[in-house]
Amino acid sequence: MGRWAIAIAGMLSLATAMGIGRFAFTPLLPMMLSDGVIDLPSASWLASANYLGYLVGALLCTFQPWIWKHFRFLPAVAASTWVRTGLVATTLLTLGMAVQWPVAWPLLRFLAGVASALVFVYTSGWCLAQLARLDASAMGGVMYAGPGAGIALSGLFASGMVALHWKAATGWLIFGVLAAVLAAVVWRTFQERGEGQGGGAPGASANAVASSHAPAGRPQMLFLALAYGLAGFGYIITATFLPVIAREAMPGSAWIDFFWPIFGGGVVTGALLATRIPATGDFRYLLAGCYGVQALGIAASVFSPNLAGFAIGSLLLGIPFTAITFFAMQEVRRLRPAAAASYMGLLTAVYGIGQIAGPPMVAVLLRHSQSLGEGFTLSLEIAAGSLLAGALMYLWMASAYPVMGKRA
Repeated sequence: MGRWAIAIAGMLSLATAMGIGRFAFTPLLPMMLSDGVIDLPSASWLASANYLGYLVGALLCTFQPWIWKHFRFLPAVAASTWVRTGLVATTLLTLGMAVQWPVAWPLLRFLAGVASALVFVYTSGWCLAQLARLDASAMGGVMYAGPGAGIALSGLFASGMVALHWKAATGWLIFGVLAAVLAAVVWRTFQERGEGQGGGAPGASANAVASSHAPAGRPQMLFLALAYGLAGFGYIITATFLPVIAREAMPGSAWIDFFWPIFGGGVVTGALLATRIPATGDFRYLLAGCYGVQALGIAASVFSPNLAGFAIGSLLLGIPFTAITFFAMQEVRRLRPAAAASYMGLLTAVYGIGQIAGPPMVAVLLRHSQSLGEGFTLSLEIAAGSLLAGALMYLWMASAYPVMGKRA
């Protein structure tokens, strides 16, 4: 199997699970609000249900080796099987949101979060391992363009549906069908042959090509996880409420529905640019820079709440979005080569905690603010501050725990 086939399969897999399964909610939220099937406080909690599911799914990935070790009657499951299962679940759960049964929506969004975490972790591990065997690790950036492609596509679809005055239920149905098509395209690529991963631990097969250094100590992994979690908190407010924030600041503008696709386009651009960066330096400096760019993007929309501010802010928030993930996952493979899958799950779980905290904080601030604009502005300022704090953590880690020897 060629490097491009692996990278593109990973891209489409993440586009389905992340771009549709998780983030289709954002461009459809204004339509759901307009349809009167949900209000803003309920939307915050519905978003959190998805992020809670993402956390649970990440924890399942983290403790999967332990579970299989202590419950030996469980059959070995290859990483590719987890990916396929997650893609099928994403399709069905997205289609389920089209059913006008609001009482079930929190459960559907929770399960969609679980599925997206499984697909993300196992796709990342499987593809990075296959690419490492082919000495093409940098092409992992192509894979991480997937969420951005899904975000841009869902945003453009939603813009067209708003113009045609379609209902949100129709949007969920269309996205469910699109997820099914993408899953079918990559179905045969994710095969079990040659994986050699007992219990489905992605990354285990990459041990031979990962870093040969001794595993990093627990404090270093803890700091990495905490800094990565700040990215989850820092971006999620804008990623969840961007169309709503733009509508509040620019009522009646014809450009409002294009900010989300711009964000997705930025994600794709950043992921592809990441493939051009040599994998020989210290990724923590790159991570610090990415956090700074996202903070600048949030600041642009806060201090210039107009067409230019939101467009620039959306682009700057999107460019580092999955580049952050790409660099962080590569750092995990350097620090924990023998247990990459579990620690990818750990970072994803901490990231999920950051996401969970974001929407409820917005709901509380909106409740205690004199206007929606005031509440959203304060929320965005807090988000930008958390990203700057994460950037400083990476700079400190690079100084306290320098890279020793040559990076694999």
